[in-house]
Amino acid sequence: MADSGQFSIGEFARLSLLTRDTLLHYDKIALLSPEKRGKNHYRYYTSNQLSVVTLIRTMQELGMSLEEIKELKDRRTPELCETELKRQVEKIDRKIVEWNRARKLLLTLQKTLDSVKNIDESAITVQFLPKEAIVLGDLNDYSRGRTTLETVYSFYTGISEKYPYIDLNYFLGAIFTEERIKQGDWIGADRYYMYNPEGPDRRSAALYAIGYTRCDYTGGKELYTRMIRYIDENGYEICGDAFEECPLNEVFIIDPDNYLKRIMITIRKKEK
Repeated sequence: MADSGQFSIGEFARLSLLTRDTLLHYDKIALLSPEKRGKNHYRYYTSNQLSVVTLIRTMQELGMSLEEIKELKDRRTPELCETELKRQVEKIDRKIVEWNRARKLLLTLQKTLDSVKNIDESAITVQFLPKEAIVLGDLNDYSRGRTTLETVYSFYTGISEKYPYIDLNYFLGAIFTEERIKQGDWIGADRYYMYNPEGPDRRSAALYAIGYTRCDYTGGKELYTRMIRYIDENGYEICGDAFEECPLNEVFIIDPDNYLKRIMITIRKKEK
């Protein structure tokens, strides 16, 4: 330290966590220059300039170029700085919303992977599942020859209009009613749903028969048949909807014929 409160370029580089070359570049473009130059042409910085370094680094992290930062510095007034600071705070707020949304999605994907760890894909089990937040679509309309693709499109457009705050980047699931299951009719879901921590609806807390199979999105008929037989032979009866979803889909699996489909049928014990 050459003088009280003054630092050589090497000392200031260590304090500011910048490199000597970076400080030389800042000086060259007149963004941050030494407060004093000694007779030996050494550069000397002051402790007050550390706050300037912090601001430059923060603005860079927010996406501003050095040229933009220098322009603000060269034209700075309290009013101009206030406007720019307000703009950057609004930018941060938008980023916070985006990152929180991304975090929720990634946590849901992790939860999905955890739900199929160490499972026996060939087994059918009976489990009580707690209620789960979902986004539930309206009844699907297959009139006038509407296709499955069209009903999926209607689900997304309907949800985005009804709940504009809902993030739609979650896995889509299909619901079949008790009547459809008992009829053996598993072509064309009655409704669609997706898990979402902000979902306004709930998948009911209930007893479910749960089975797995490897297939594409349209497969699973053999598993339904096997599950219905299992339910009957083990003293249960169907008493509600079936929820069909692919926890391992194109996000995790390359081959669409090898997706992991999970079917959950609402059941209860038969009355004696």
